[in-house]
Amino acid sequence: MRTFTTSLITALAIFPGTLLPAAAQAEEADADSIVVTATRTETKLSEVGKSISVIDAATIEQRQTVPLADLLRTLPGVTIQRNGGLGTVTSVFIRGAQSDQTVALIDGVKLNDPSAPGGGFNFADLLTDNLERIEVLRGPQSVLWGSQAIGGVINLITREPTDRFEVRATGEYGRYETGRLSGAVSGKVGPTAISAGAGYLTTDGISVADSGTEKDGYHLFGAHLKTTTELTEQLSLDLRGFYTKSKVDLDGFPAPSFTLGDTDEYQRQQQIVGYAGLNANLFDGRFRNRFAAAITRIDRDSYDPAAVPAKNFDARGRNLRFEYQGVAELGIVRATFGAEHQEEKLRTISAYFGPPVTARAKANIDSAYLDLHARPIEGLNLGAGVRYDDHSQFGDATTLSADLAYTPNAGSTIFRASYGEGFKAPSLYQLYGDYGFRDLRPEKAKGWDAGIAQKLIGDAVELRATWFQRNTTNLIDFDLGTFTYANIARARARGVEAELRIAPTSELLFAANYSFTNARNRERTDPNFGRQLARRPRQTVNVTGDYRWPFGLTTGATITHVSRSFDDPANSKRLGDYVLVDLRAALPLTDAIELYGRVENLFNERYQTAVGYGQLGRAGTAGIRFRY
Repeated sequence: MRTFTTSLITALAIFPGTLLPAAAQAEEADADSIVVTATRTETKLSEVGKSISVIDAATIEQRQTVPLADLLRTLPGVTIQRNGGLGTVTSVFIRGAQSDQTVALIDGVKLNDPSAPGGGFNFADLLTDNLERIEVLRGPQSVLWGSQAIGGVINLITREPTDRFEVRATGEYGRYETGRLSGAVSGKVGPTAISAGAGYLTTDGISVADSGTEKDGYHLFGAHLKTTTELTEQLSLDLRGFYTKSKVDLDGFPAPSFTLGDTDEYQRQQQIVGYAGLNANLFDGRFRNRFAAAITRIDRDSYDPAAVPAKNFDARGRNLRFEYQGVAELGIVRATFGAEHQEEKLRTISAYFGPPVTARAKANIDSAYLDLHARPIEGLNLGAGVRYDDHSQFGDATTLSADLAYTPNAGSTIFRASYGEGFKAPSLYQLYGDYGFRDLRPEKAKGWDAGIAQKLIGDAVELRATWFQRNTTNLIDFDLGTFTYANIARARARGVEAELRIAPTSELLFAANYSFTNARNRERTDPNFGRQLARRPRQTVNVTGDYRWPFGLTTGATITHVSRSFDDPANSKRLGDYVLVDLRAALPLTDAIELYGRVENLFNERYQTAVGYGQLGRAGTAGIRFRY
């Protein structure tokens, strides 16, 4: 396997224009950038004490990365695990937290699946089409985002409606017979502004089993809709919808060896997200109110044509939420407060071991939160928050947070520090499933981070460094003594994240980040005490950039290095380290038409993020974009 240094030198030799590349990922966000996930209202990045990364629409388009998870893994503190090629189960880990301890949002609506064993979310069907911005908030964030926000929060913000009519279209084709079409329109009709889009992706894929020979394909259709209607000067109505439908071929554990190998199994999945919100801005916008209802439904059907019946598993998860949020500007203090009512339901039908068995479960959680943000003196921003949750099964939970951001020189230097608490309610499966235990308590976490951002030579160079630690208790795991789920584990994660951005001109930029995450089992009664948590690599490095040539051509590269990790709690199954190199180029033909292409995994690196599951090799893609 090529070393990271060798891959870096070779990539720069192939694409010399990437030596001083253009902004990518969160490194391009300056102090005046506006974020919403950190405070649930628009706030300047320089005024936020929490650790947050931003990827904007221009960067998303420039990078040409289609699967969302592949873009997320280039951010500090973020790693992914995928069970095969495109469309297979894809998990995202933030700062070493479990994948189901991350809250996933689209336009502020929670995506996590109540029918999943841990209540987490599968990122497989999320692409980067029609995204305006991605915000990744790191650290425990339950005060504002509730259950599961232990590792962090990923908020996907779709393109906003525009006042004038716009049309966008993209088509591309590449290796593995992979094709993608997407389109979007935006405009305003009377008092209603509309943004809508749809896309389709298909691929023959690779074998899910690394030892397999047959191809496992994937087909995905997705659509989104976002409208805003101005009812009066003070009232507006937001409607949002998001939909995906997919089919992915899988591999299983066939007889007689019962090891992972080629089978004809497949899964169909459908995701439906809906949102309706009424906004009331009073007192010249100093008191902003939002009343909303949202629903997320995820349906999963699993099939094995060699079995009887062929459909062996059916899962339906639904999350219904009613919420109110208010924002009051009170001089130097801004108060963000709200109340939420959430209803989770699941229904599963399993026919793995005989006649179909149906299981149903539901739970409610009522919440209230308050977050205060103050600016007592110029350059100093203070935040503090509290949340109370009342769960229909386990009882209540209270979480706290505090943060500080200070700049003595209008953003050239920013000191940040934050403390946050998180909790994760037991999933419906952990409470009511075949191995469930109804007296489970919520998982709880306390964490802090502190860092500095420093600009040099004007805005040409920026350095960032962040130190963090998180302790998690009451972790839910399967108890081999009772054959039920139990609160029997604890973990600690601590580390450092460093970022560098060099921008000598608007055409030449360079960005890099390094993350060290030491995530370990801290349960002294566990034989795996002190061992590295499974599938949590300790180190990642990302180097990325783009150069715009005088005649319009843009060339770029991204290099990702992930250190070794382990596939099991005992650290007996090793996952090797790997280096991925991606190259890209784009050439505008007119103001409306652009040709582009990329090569992913340039050196055809063979690697695994889960033992036995294959990953995509070298793949070239060419495409065309149209915008009017």
